[in-house]
Amino acid sequence: MGAAGVPVQEEESVTTQLPGPGLGPVGYPDTQPYPGYPPLDNGADRPPVPRRRGPGAGVVVGLIAGAGLIAVTAGVIGGGVGYLIARETLPASATSAVAAIDSGAVLPSVMPGSIAEIAAAVEPAVVQLNVSGSAGDGTGSGFVISSDGYIVTNNHVAGVAADGGSIEVAFGDGTTATGTLVGANAGYDLAVVKVDRTGLTTVPLGSSADLNVGDSVIAVGSPLGLSGTVTTGIVSALNRPVTAGGEGETAFINAIQTDAAINPGNSGGPLLDGNGEVIGVNSAIATTGGAAGGQPGSIGLGFAIPIDTAKRIVDEIVKTGSSSTPIIGVQLDTAFTGPGAQVGDVTPGSPAERAGIQSGDLITEVDGTPIADGTQLIVTIRSNAPGDTVNLTVERNGQSLEVPVTLEASAS
Repeated sequence: MGAAGVPVQEEESVTTQLPGPGLGPVGYPDTQPYPGYPPLDNGADRPPVPRRRGPGAGVVVGLIAGAGLIAVTAGVIGGGVGYLIARETLPASATSAVAAIDSGAVLPSVMPGSIAEIAAAVEPAVVQLNVSGSAGDGTGSGFVISSDGYIVTNNHVAGVAADGGSIEVAFGDGTTATGTLVGANAGYDLAVVKVDRTGLTTVPLGSSADLNVGDSVIAVGSPLGLSGTVTTGIVSALNRPVTAGGEGETAFINAIQTDAAINPGNSGGPLLDGNGEVIGVNSAIATTGGAAGGQPGSIGLGFAIPIDTAKRIVDEIVKTGSSSTPIIGVQLDTAFTGPGAQVGDVTPGSPAERAGIQSGDLITEVDGTPIADGTQLIVTIRSNAPGDTVNLTVERNGQSLEVPVTLEASAS
């Protein structure tokens, strides 16, 4: 590797800052110890925020608010008018509640379709992971994807147990079990843990492909060791290129950005849509820096790994104990700041060489998506799988070329 080159197929120890005065780097929220608070079962009992549709991809940057309902009492106008306003402005579930009150019926403790109902359904499948290893101790979250004990979490949560460490899995009913690390992929910040249990409650997996900015989301996990914590918000942006981590284990994430509160201990927990299906794995937060040695906290900028990406990685780990990372086989010129990603060197025998990519080429798009910089190129490539073919738009000597490249798995 040349001094100016960054290999796409390798993780790089890069920490990139979001723009803005005083805004610190994106990073894992679970890299510092914190007090082991007792479990706390939390839940919000209110109608869901209406699902909104908005623009698709977010603006690319380097490298997680529900709407309040104001109640107005009609007073001198009279109960009939007040009820008419309620019927025409409240969600259907809330209108049913008003009708039930008028009829004297007994309301259910949890309204159908509410955040409380979703939380009650998924909390038995969300676990707290207490992990220890040679690199230290920590607490994170995870969620059960199969009744026979497979649990998804972050690599930076469970990976420290790889070399003789231990994983304790704490369930919502107060029971615990010993977990075994099945496998992990540091580049995607994903890991799978297995417990020797059957008949476990699972959380359904959805799809991140159809998400829109403004869609309602729910995060469940164990921030600061407070198990069963539920927070809500919206999808703030999509396709945010995020790098997080360090010490040779940098993750490149084409992330879902959300303003749902994400704090240390939330990592590895599920980000859910309004149907209670997992659409992301909570992984990183942006911080304002703060005092030296201070612990990061939520400032409304959290990032989750899209579940469509996570599914492939998790499936491979469950089946084989490891997973593959797709590459094109180039080293990028780190001195080039964009727009686009400039090729420094082409790896001999790589997909890029076979496709005709040359040193000095400027990659400006992947499958029609504009590339802002090298980080975005990496996360966009990693959103695919080995064997997929991507179409690169390349500028060379003033000409624009369309170059199809078939991805292959990294040898590392």
